[in-house]
Amino acid sequence: MAAEVIQRVKIAVGENWNLKLLAFALALVLYSLFHGAQDAQRSVSIDLVMIMPPEAANRVLVSSIPPQVRLTLRGSRAALDDLRADDLGNLQLDIHSGAEKRVTLTPQMVHVPPSVTVEQFDPPAIDLVWEDQVVRDVPIQVSVVGTPAPGFVVKGVPVADPPTVRVRGPKSEVLVLQHVRSDPFDVTGLSEGSYARHLAIDRTPGQVNVDSATQSVLITTEITREVVERPFVKLAVAVVGVPKGKTQPQEVDVRLLCPPEILRALRPEQVVPKTTVKSTAPSGSESLPVEVAVDGCEAHSTPSTVVVRW
Repeated sequence: MAAEVIQRVKIAVGENWNLKLLAFALALVLYSLFHGAQDAQRSVSIDLVMIMPPEAANRVLVSSIPPQVRLTLRGSRAALDDLRADDLGNLQLDIHSGAEKRVTLTPQMVHVPPSVTVEQFDPPAIDLVWEDQVVRDVPIQVSVVGTPAPGFVVKGVPVADPPTVRVRGPKSEVLVLQHVRSDPFDVTGLSEGSYARHLAIDRTPGQVNVDSATQSVLITTEITREVVERPFVKLAVAVVGVPKGKTQPQEVDVRLLCPPEILRALRPEQVVPKTTVKSTAPSGSESLPVEVAVDGCEAHSTPSTVVVRW
């Protein structure tokens, strides 16, 4: 009995191979057609392109804009599978008037095949914030880095030529901008002298832009000998030119500005304030300047003049 059943199965399986293969192929085609015709969804991202106002409009977009938007598409599975993001191109927003506050995205803005529809945008709309564009000249600020050669220091602050630079951008940013920086001036190893270099202008913050004609600036820095200050108080004033001359006041305070090595070796008795009488009269009175001579030093006397009587 079992053998008979097996024999019948073999006959059933082995008969009409051509018809059975054709039926199987038709089944695959029907399945493919049915499956491909099924309704499906797909998400794709496309670039967002803005048509901005002309330069003469002096309008600046200060709100952030996403570089891409995401679309939810619906259509047959076959059509969606064949669709590439490049086929959709980009999404252009015409905001050249500079007055739009909000742009709602619609399916008409995107070119899709007839069998595909746009169901949703993410984001569904673009909010726009505009400002007037203004132009203003702002000072250039230069910082110093490095250390000059031993015994030398930077004198004053670096000088920029031109001292200002023209910037352009949103009114709210330009009006609060205090300065524009240049690259730092490196004074490493420099000795006494004046040094000039062309330095690049740093990138400005936000949407402020430096005038394209001024991308670098000439910076001059002066290096001088290092000096330290030391006071000498109540020094008697010597009278030169007449015997027995006396001053009023008789003592002055002296302030010396010298290189450190000179000041370290200087003794107090070497600091002698004096005044010189050039009159040939046997007696008299005259207001004369106080002089203090110390090689390599700058001297200041308080008071700077005394009355000499002889």
